[in-house]
Amino acid sequence: MIIFAATVFISAFLLFLVQPLLAKFILPWFGGSPGVWTTCLLFYQVLLTAGYAYAHLLVSKLTQRRQAAITLVLLLLTIAFLPVTPSKTWIPESLSMPTWHILRLLFVSVGACYFLLSSMSPLLQSWFSRIWPSVSPYRLYTLSNFGSLLAIVGYPFIIEPNLTLGFQTKVWSWLYVTFAVLCGACLVRLMKRRQSETAVPDPGDNDDSIQPSPADRIMWLSLTALSSAMLLATTNQLCMDVAVIPLLWLVPMGLYLLSFILCFHSRRWYSRLGFGIALAVSLVQTCVVLTRGIFIGLPVQIISYCSTLFICCMVLHGELVRLKPRPHHLTSFYLMISAGGALGGIFVSLISPHIFKGYWEFHLALAGTAAIFLIVLFRDRKGRFYGGRPLWAWALFYVSFVALIITLVIQIRGPLKDAIVIQRNFFGILRVLEDNKDDPEEHRMVLMHGQIEHGFQFMSEPRRSQPTSYFGPSSGVGIALRFHPRRLDPEQHGLRVGVVGLGTGTLAAYGEKGDYFRFYEINPAVLQLSNSYFSYRKDSGAKIDVVLGDARISMEREKGLAHPGRFDVLAIDAFSSDAIPVHLFTRECYRNYWYHLKKDGILAMHISSRYFNLSPVIRSLAELDKENGVQAILVEDLGSTVQGTDATRWILVTANREFLTNKQVRSSISPWSEEDTARLLFTDDYSNLFRLLR
Repeated sequence: MIIFAATVFISAFLLFLVQPLLAKFILPWFGGSPGVWTTCLLFYQVLLTAGYAYAHLLVSKLTQRRQAAITLVLLLLTIAFLPVTPSKTWIPESLSMPTWHILRLLFVSVGACYFLLSSMSPLLQSWFSRIWPSVSPYRLYTLSNFGSLLAIVGYPFIIEPNLTLGFQTKVWSWLYVTFAVLCGACLVRLMKRRQSETAVPDPGDNDDSIQPSPADRIMWLSLTALSSAMLLATTNQLCMDVAVIPLLWLVPMGLYLLSFILCFHSRRWYSRLGFGIALAVSLVQTCVVLTRGIFIGLPVQIISYCSTLFICCMVLHGELVRLKPRPHHLTSFYLMISAGGALGGIFVSLISPHIFKGYWEFHLALAGTAAIFLIVLFRDRKGRFYGGRPLWAWALFYVSFVALIITLVIQIRGPLKDAIVIQRNFFGILRVLEDNKDDPEEHRMVLMHGQIEHGFQFMSEPRRSQPTSYFGPSSGVGIALRFHPRRLDPEQHGLRVGVVGLGTGTLAAYGEKGDYFRFYEINPAVLQLSNSYFSYRKDSGAKIDVVLGDARISMEREKGLAHPGRFDVLAIDAFSSDAIPVHLFTRECYRNYWYHLKKDGILAMHISSRYFNLSPVIRSLAELDKENGVQAILVEDLGSTVQGTDATRWILVTANREFLTNKQVRSSISPWSEEDTARLLFTDDYSNLFRLLR
């Protein structure tokens, strides 16, 4: 028994450890988008379904001897795919179809190993039930979920902070070899059991009264599809405006698995009445948080969304356990569970971005959970509410459900009310708003990414060319562009400026005749909207180019050109909504920036964030070149409603003595605060935004 328990545990641990590991590995290749994680989850859910289908086929069609032989061959074959480190040849040249590119990449890198691992839990449980028929195999399922949960909890708090990515893939590969040895021991134990070549049927198998009905199978599928959709939609909701980091990937997944563990361990963990009340309360508070949006603090948002996810999953998985079949139908039951998970993943990751203009799958998952709970109550002939009594209770249920639908519809329609256009793709949701149409002086066009403003432009002719939002004249980047010594010297021939992040193209307002501006933008929808609704680039006196693709990858490719950027100023402003693309703040990327900057150039890094303090990372990067006279200065701007500028924090990194000693520059420098004094160096192999939380 111990060998089976250990094998199930380590297979589940590996199954869920590889998910954040590879997602973080490839995250920089796709611009740090939240879509990377949800696409990875889709891949794992689909492959999990394939593994469960394979296990069901083996158990139902083949003898134990053949099952063992096939499994042994696959174990030996998959070891040849180690280690699972993705090849850099998979770095995309363009990001026109990132979802399919990620799916192919994962299939080649880890597909074989993951497929076999995903099949092992139901296979081992089936073999276990044949060797020890009097012992429930569902305890092994609980142990499997516990191993998965341990991987999820351990990654952001133990593995990520202490091990580099390269070493993580090696550790995973060593553990996989250990799993293969343990699995071989289980196969030996199975073959020692005397058996006939054909499986002995269970006497109760032909009893129609215990056969799962089609309605039951549909409920298995529906309950797990909804819980999967809740998981991915909640993760999207959290990552959209915060950060694409393993912590915010894995907390929702950990709660999702915890609900599986509790529900399958014992029915005592799930009380229909208690969790029904909790579901109603959680739905109300979630509607409030959705309505308030970014005006609610990060801890409250995380607690709210995660608690709602946990309660919904407890309801869905609790009702799933009430419908679980006899052990003989175990593999088909698990197959339907995994198929439901895959359907939920397909809906959120592949279908929703093409049919919805916003992250409405979260709203639909909430409504679906409430609806299926009512269906479960109605179907339960032994329940206290079956038969329509008490009528007041059913009336209350229906009224509450209708109120929930109306509230969610109102919340969905809110962002649509003032939007001229809305576009959703792999990189997020963009909206263009038209504000103050009746006031010519304040009439403006606004670009929103998620819930965060990403720039605006006044429409009146005197203010049309005025830099606004985070790029005002007294902002850090405004100081760099206005007071660079080349700008102040009339004999110079203009500035060469690089900008990571296009937005509305506001920085082009600083362009003069003889200047050259090159914008790097990963999201083609941003370029389209910038061309259609904002005229900063058209009105600029500078020559302007836009390079589509991830800025870091584009700049690395430009190293091979005869004439790289050689910028006087390089501005880094690449937030996705309010989320931070960590790969643009690593040591390796910093070196890439300086390859494209002149020796007296200025690196301007926008670090305004409601949730994270990035100054320890930027100051650590600047200290790498301290011996060359490079300094980091902080420019904090309080903003001005009159000028249309926002409060910002920029760090300027430069060795340009003439710039640093300029009186106007010196008067703009802000003192470092106590929270800025820490140092934390990020590399491509190590980063941990959790340590930068405010």
